[in-house]
Amino acid sequence: MADHTDWPLISVVVPALNEERNLPYVFERLPEPLHEVVLVDGGSRDRTVEVARRLRPGILVVQQTRKGKGNALACGFAHCTGDIVVMIDADGSTDPAEIPRFIAALVDGADLAKGTRFRDGGGSHDITRLRRLGNAGLNLVVNVLFRTRYSDLCYGYNAFWARALPGFDLPDPRLPAPADGSKLWGDGFEIETMLNVRAAVAGLNIAEVGSVEGARLHGVSNLNAPRDGLRVLRTILVEFRRKRRARTTDRRAVLANTQELPTVPRPRPAPTGVVARHSVPGAAVPGQRRHRPAHDDEALVG
Repeated sequence: MADHTDWPLISVVVPALNEERNLPYVFERLPEPLHEVVLVDGGSRDRTVEVARRLRPGILVVQQTRKGKGNALACGFAHCTGDIVVMIDADGSTDPAEIPRFIAALVDGADLAKGTRFRDGGGSHDITRLRRLGNAGLNLVVNVLFRTRYSDLCYGYNAFWARALPGFDLPDPRLPAPADGSKLWGDGFEIETMLNVRAAVAGLNIAEVGSVEGARLHGVSNLNAPRDGLRVLRTILVEFRRKRRARTTDRRAVLANTQELPTVPRPRPAPTGVVARHSVPGAAVPGQRRHRPAHDDEALVG
């Protein structure tokens, strides 16, 4: 295994729900050294937590506070203490062995290293033609509205410097769930699109990293292309309105601050050819000759 002892401190966040059969593959492919692995359990009914602790003693297990992948990630991020945060899936679709590629992009100057299946080094064993077309269309919308150059909007393999986390403005994990059973904005699968869009709005330096998506190893995926495509489109539109509201608020704040500035009266200019009495001390006054040394040029005051 390659020597990565010069890495910054790396925190890996793994949201999981009933993934006991997939964890051995995922954990086996984690590179070393890692500062910490944070498994966020969404209320698994199988042995996910037990298997995680057996495979990786010292793992930090966190129970998510509400429902949804977005809340799981936010809970995991809140417990990270490393310099860099990496988010991977527990179903084997994101390959932990690729983590060094993401770290290299961050060390080279990126704030966010975003995985892509559609650039050099990328690919997919799972995407269908319909999903590929849908992803291309959603990419186009985001790139036009937010002036980005994403090639793969809907891929959730990301890594970022921990200092960039406040710019994502995720829902606080400590907030209670809505009483009506709905999710807070950002708690669901919209999280991946939200992160990518908000990173662009925040002006982060984003590098795309080629990544090969694998098929889920065990279990059944909850992905539904038409439904989830519409959800991503809604996320894009909501985030675009959010961006415009923020700009409007900023403009109003600037105008308000400008109006509150004290008005400084401008001095009235003296008539042509006359030097005002309150000007520089020693200046000539109408009707009074100013004495100067003989070597000075004489100035006539009309």
